[in-house]
Amino acid sequence: MSVNDEAAAISSPADMGKALEAEGYLADEQMEIACFLAVTMRRPLFLEGAAGVGKTAVADALARILQAPLIRLQCYEGIDAAQALYDWDFPRQLLHLRAAEASRTDRDAGTLERELYSRDFLVSRPLLRALETNPSVLLIDEVDRADDEFEALLLEMLSEFSVTIPEIGTVRAITPPVVIVTSNRTREVHDALKRRCLYHWVDNPSYEREVAIIERRLPHVSRRIAERVAGAAQRLRGTDLLKPPGVAEALDWAEALTVLGADDLTPAMASATLGSVLKYHEDLERVHDLGLATLVDEGDHE
Repeated sequence: MSVNDEAAAISSPADMGKALEAEGYLADEQMEIACFLAVTMRRPLFLEGAAGVGKTAVADALARILQAPLIRLQCYEGIDAAQALYDWDFPRQLLHLRAAEASRTDRDAGTLERELYSRDFLVSRPLLRALETNPSVLLIDEVDRADDEFEALLLEMLSEFSVTIPEIGTVRAITPPVVIVTSNRTREVHDALKRRCLYHWVDNPSYEREVAIIERRLPHVSRRIAERVAGAAQRLRGTDLLKPPGVAEALDWAEALTVLGADDLTPAMASATLGSVLKYHEDLERVHDLGLATLVDEGDHE
């Protein structure tokens, strides 16, 4: 079944929600709508939110739903077209040049140059590979780590779903990939790129949904541990921390407690496993100063 057939089988946001849940992603109503529109309209979906709230997992779930390969571009400071779009295989070009010289064939410089800059020596990076792969889901992860020049390159590519390679010509997607762009908001992304995309802010889940996520992702974890970890994670997010925990950290915490054989989250177990959920020394000290008994309190959840 093609990606178009899979997309056609999802005729409403509710269908999308059921498909995401079947792949282990429990989406709220707004996420169901955002994913449905992105697939149906073939518009890039810009997901913004704190690290660890499940943005990357959306792309992974959509790839499985659409039975399409997930092609990931991890952004970082200084990334450019050679890492994102395409590059030339210089070692192979050099070998080809030496072989041509050794064979003493009567080829003029223009012919040799065309050979060296042919498709045989082109290395497809994630953006070009997504255009050439039909179907595909393209994840452009943490775009806020890249610089302004790279945003401009992305904007051009996402506007036409094509890339022009001077030596070869224009490569255009037969079917535009489903594109997920994520940002942890370490800096503001330019409006021009956001305008090209559908936008959705991904927040931390409610207590009830976080319990459900832990149980779905870690079926071997007890209900008691899932509830206690979700409650403690909710309280940590209400504390003035450098890096409040996301869902990813809550999952790690529940897993760590289960591996240690814990049947409850006590102050002693919280102290032993706090490094699973907090990643800064200052945050660890602050939680210890506030008191671990308060952290694991079984009071009502807001």
